[in-house]
Parts: sequence; structure tokens; C-alpha cells
Amino acid sequence: MLAQVFARCNLAFATKFARRFYTTNFGDHCPLVITPAQLQELRANDRNGSDLVVLDASWHMPNSPRKGAEEFLRVHLPSARFIDVDEVASSHPLALPHMLPDPTTFANACARLGISPNTQVVLYDTHGVFSSPRALYMFRAFGHNRSSILDGGLPGWQAHGGSIEDGAGSTVEKHPSYPPPTLNRDVVKDYEQIVSNSRTDPAEDPRAFYVLDARAKDRFLGTAPEPRAGLRSGHMPYSVSLPFNAFLETHTVSGDAIVRPNVGDGPYTYTRLRSTQGILTALEEALGPERTREVLQGKRQVVTSCGSGMTAGILWLGLKLLGVERVGLYDESWTGYASRTESTVVQGERSI
Repeated sequence: MLAQVFARCNLAFATKFARRFYTTNFGDHCPLVITPAQLQELRANDRNGSDLVVLDASWHMPNSPRKGAEEFLRVHLPSARFIDVDEVASSHPLALPHMLPDPTTFANACARLGISPNTQVVLYDTHGVFSSPRALYMFRAFGHNRSSILDGGLPGWQAHGGSIEDGAGSTVEKHPSYPPPTLNRDVVKDYEQIVSNSRTDPAEDPRAFYVLDARAKDRFLGTAPEPRAGLRSGHMPYSVSLPFNAFLETHTVSGDAIVRPNVGDGPYTYTRLRSTQGILTALEEALGPERTREVLQGKRQVVTSCGSGMTAGILWLGLKLLGVERVGLYDESWTGYASRTESTVVQGERSI
């Protein structure tokens, strides 16, 4: 029943939203996700070339030989620029990567990339949907709401006939002013908050928030090793497994139909977001109908986590697409939590 009611409401909202925004610049009402056709429309409307900035936010796992900046030189969207989420970040005592930057670092990065507070920013990645939601989370956390991701990323853009370029990308002729913004502290959790919450059974305390873990289920259970050498696998007490790919669907495009960002042959597989109904179904399967209702109604906060704070952005985005307001992200995620010897690590199945 909950899913059916949500689907009807969501369809009505999506229809109204599409009529209102599809053929105009989004302004302050930017959707979280846009399609290749909508990006084409935005590009056509950006007559002076200063109101829209497209950023390649590709990132790859530390055990992967692929490098986002190198692949950007091979192929990218027209007039795109590259943002390195590991560089636009704050230092951390545990040397954790891509932590949310401080306001000045974020503002300086925006200025270097030709972004002002009024710029419409579109983020994409070469996986389809993988690292771009984390970059979007960063922009939204600093109040830059004129920001979206491109569903399907670079391969989805090409699959829909979008043109591409190679080389260094567009240059920034004039760096606009970008005053240091204010970080919304409600959308980010630190270690102390996570540890405090993990001591409380959310079934007994309505003030406790739910933690959704985006890592693969076997890593959550502690039956598979972490990709970071020496890091314990398992999960935080009372956390819930919801692998990030539960919010995604896989598509395949012919290898000769696109220019691949990496060396390879054969079909190219990429991801797109599932429908909001599909995302809702995945959330219900992880949390259960009653707890899902709590989250959707704003009665319970939910926090996303993953290995290093990257794919937690996919769960954050999916929850935002469902209209969830009280959603945050544990910036350190499992790497920060499990690196500390005093952290309690649970292995095996455990329900809340």
C-alpha cells in the first residue's frame, strides 16, 4: 500500500515537474538528476556560455588502475572540466581521502572551475552513476542548489547521441567571485556522532538514526575483505545493509557506438538510477515498511555510509529523490570507523 500511494504521488509530481522545467533554465529549482535531453536543452539555452558548467567527477577505487583525470583527456562532454574530488577535500588525521572540504577550499575550487554561486553545475562520471552523486552531495551541502547529476553519465550521454571531445577541456578565462559558503552541518556526521548512535538500539529509542551501509553485503557481513589492505570488514552495531547498486540499473551499449574512456573491447556497461518506485522498493526491502514510513514522513533521520564516503552518495541521492529531508552522510564511512581500534565491529547477520 505504501509503495502504491507513493507511486501515484510521485507520478503526479514528476508530470508537473516536467511541464514546468523541461524547456527552461532551472534556476533555483534545479532537479537532483537530469537526462541527456535536458542537458542538451540547458546547453542550447546557455547562449553566452557562462551560466552552465559541466564537470567530470569521475573517481575510481584505490585498487583500480584507472585514473579519472587521465581518462578525461581521452574523452569528455563538450566544454566540460574535470573536478578531482580527492583534491577538493580537507586533510584528515587518518589521511582519509575526499573528505568534505572546508568552505574556503570549496569556494576556491569553484572559482578555478569558472563557477559562481549562480552557475548551473552538471556533474557526471564515466561509470554512469557512481562518483557524481558524491560530488553533488558536496555542492548541495554547501548550499549550491543549482547543481544536478547527469543520469547515465558519459556513456549514457553518448548512447543518446551526445557529442564528445578530447583534450584538456575548456579553459576558464575569468575566475568569478565565490565567497566561502556555509556548510549545512545537519547533512554530515562525524565519528563521535556515529559511535554515540551505535550504542542505542533504534527499536527502543526514536531519537536514534538509521545507518544504511552501501558496501557489498559480504563486506558488511565480514565474509569478504575490504579493498583497503589491513582494514577490518564487518559493520557498525545496528546498521543496515543496503548495497548502492540496489538503487541502480545496468545498461549496455555497443563498444563501437561510443568512445570508451578506458582501454577495452566489446560492449560497455554503465549504470543509471532506478525509478523512484524501484528505489522505494529497495529501501523497503532493507528497512521494512514501517521503518521506511518513518523515514519518508520525517519521523526518523537516516544516515548513509560506505567504504570511504563515495557510494554513500548514491544512497543519499536516492533518498533525496524519494523526498526524504532528514538524510545525512557519514563522511569518514567504514574506512574511518574500522581504522580505529576502539570501534566496535559486528560480523554476521544482525537486524534492527
